[in-house]
Amino acid sequence: MSSLANNYNRRNISFKRGKGSFLYSTKGVKYLDFIQGIAVNSLGHSNTYLNKALANQSKQLWHVSNAFQIPEGEKLARRLTKKTFANYVIFQNSGAEATEAAIKAARRFFYLKNKPYKNRILCIKNSFHGRTLAAIHASGSKKMTEGFGPKIPGFDHFTFGDHESLKKSITKKTAAIMIEPVLGEGGIKVIPKWCLKGLRKICDQKKILLICDEVQCGIGRSGKFFAFEYSGIKPDIVPIAKGIGGGFPLGAVLMNKKVATGMTPGTHGSTFGGNPLAMEIGNAVLDKILNKKFLKNVQKISKYFLNELNKIKIEYPGIIKEVRGIGLLLGLQLYKNQTKFIEKLEQNKLLTIRAADNVIRILPPLNVKKLEIDMSIKIIKKVCKEYK
Repeated sequence: MSSLANNYNRRNISFKRGKGSFLYSTKGVKYLDFIQGIAVNSLGHSNTYLNKALANQSKQLWHVSNAFQIPEGEKLARRLTKKTFANYVIFQNSGAEATEAAIKAARRFFYLKNKPYKNRILCIKNSFHGRTLAAIHASGSKKMTEGFGPKIPGFDHFTFGDHESLKKSITKKTAAIMIEPVLGEGGIKVIPKWCLKGLRKICDQKKILLICDEVQCGIGRSGKFFAFEYSGIKPDIVPIAKGIGGGFPLGAVLMNKKVATGMTPGTHGSTFGGNPLAMEIGNAVLDKILNKKFLKNVQKISKYFLNELNKIKIEYPGIIKEVRGIGLLLGLQLYKNQTKFIEKLEQNKLLTIRAADNVIRILPPLNVKKLEIDMSIKIIKKVCKEYK
């Protein structure tokens, strides 16, 4: 009997090692892992370059307090700001913490403008921004908030794709609009370029902030460093995590100069956030992802993967309703039960995970090989054939 609390519906399988796109169970069975810790292992399992960075730094310094300067963090922040819209970075340990910091930064910004009443964040209903009390209420999901009352105030919601609902929800109390450019848990829904442009325009007109939550879709997952880059906009705040650590706990909130001016000493902190070990691994991840050829290859292999998935949809129109996603953040929306389909894929040694809207989420490492994509296509076709 396990001493772990039952807050996860764990599958009856465990692993002893992994390499690249593959996991090896404790029973010696080899699986093609297209979950990768839910878009976390951006460079796959046991990446040699990351292993070396971890080993080298672990022999020097793991952790010091943020009461001192941390050169590894200065380096990572400098690289992130040079690559992106941001002027400043606050490091965290996870996506939920990064989201919390983003919310705090937005509210603090208007507080210092003598507008403390502007403290409400407008989000897409049934989106996902983390599991803290504030984050679950930001998501606007009844399922996630049930039993965790009282309701945390300060969040309003609009329906995905309903622009009239969005406009009506903005009030004089609205501080920011917070969206995922690609909804991950919410069903692999890509917000169109023109819609993101429209959101930026609305925020400018209303003099409010735009927060793009790139915890799941960022750091190359979309084929660009950030998914919002496809639209050509610049947000004010961006929380990140998952892929930036390549499997090591690491998150951050990126901010432009006007927002960052409010985050003065004492306004926010994190015991472990930005420690030397995490920072060195984050730098190692960027060494690979910022290589000029890397993201071009993600886009190339993603195009191939999407084409092959759409061929399966055409071949099995009664099973696959829609192929969704961008880059290597992909989903298959099914007509039939997603749970049984995922189980069948696992039985055929392909690991995937669910999302909302009866969607199967497919998240290979960003350095996945074409041969491994072909292996997954063969398995998906086999399962579809069995479901006919």
